[in-house]
Amino acid sequence: MTPQDVLDHYDRATLWPADRPDRTAAGLPAAYADALALRALRLARGERPVGYKVGFTNRTIWQRYGVFAPIWGPVWNTTLTLCDGRGGVDLAGTVQPRIEPEVVFGIAATPPQGATLEQLFACVEWIAPGFEIVQSHCEGWKFGAADTVADGALHARLLVGRQRPPREFASDGAALDALLARTRLRLSRDGTPIEEGTGANVLDGPLHALLHFLHELQACPGAPALQPGEVVTTGTWTDAWPIEPGQVWRSEFDAPFDGLEVTLR
Repeated sequence: MTPQDVLDHYDRATLWPADRPDRTAAGLPAAYADALALRALRLARGERPVGYKVGFTNRTIWQRYGVFAPIWGPVWNTTLTLCDGRGGVDLAGTVQPRIEPEVVFGIAATPPQGATLEQLFACVEWIAPGFEIVQSHCEGWKFGAADTVADGALHARLLVGRQRPPREFASDGAALDALLARTRLRLSRDGTPIEEGTGANVLDGPLHALLHFLHELQACPGAPALQPGEVVTTGTWTDAWPIEPGQVWRSEFDAPFDGLEVTLR
């Protein structure tokens, strides 16, 4: 499948054909090259990238999905919504959507090449709770790692809640890293508890996940640098749960975050 084929399935909200060629042999470098070509197609038609999503940072779900390392891909002005604690997301045009409670970072400055944790902390403007709506164009969520990269890193929508400067609750990167790693999350649907998670699930903590992504981005041929004003969502703290219109999902974090509520349409 070409990047244009992938975009056509995205636009039509249709599954990829079951008899498509296997991407496994070509590997992740070829998948990222295709993903960058897909990015160029979306840029050419007027969409604007506003950041990145990092996926499969939660090691507890690697075995379940058969993907054993993080992946990443773009977030778009057409997929991002900001709110102050409650928001809505339209599922129209998504395929097999699922929801993921995450932590999102806002970037104030481009981090240096090979940045340390403290250098990265200095480049973070804000941190916020988020819900990413992910999707798969592979039937039954059966795929390989290269499929997920070529499929826009499974990104469909991103809702970002109240933004707060990280220096409100951490004086440096080490302190923020430790705080996020021990923070717990409770996820509910229509008032019913669904699952609990912890920041340590996400590559030992969301700031570590952000650092891992930064180094991978900097090492990827042709990938643009992380820019001031962009957002990065760092991966789910729980499993990715199937969703449908009419549901209300809520994430409740321990300090320092406010909760986030999303109504699905």
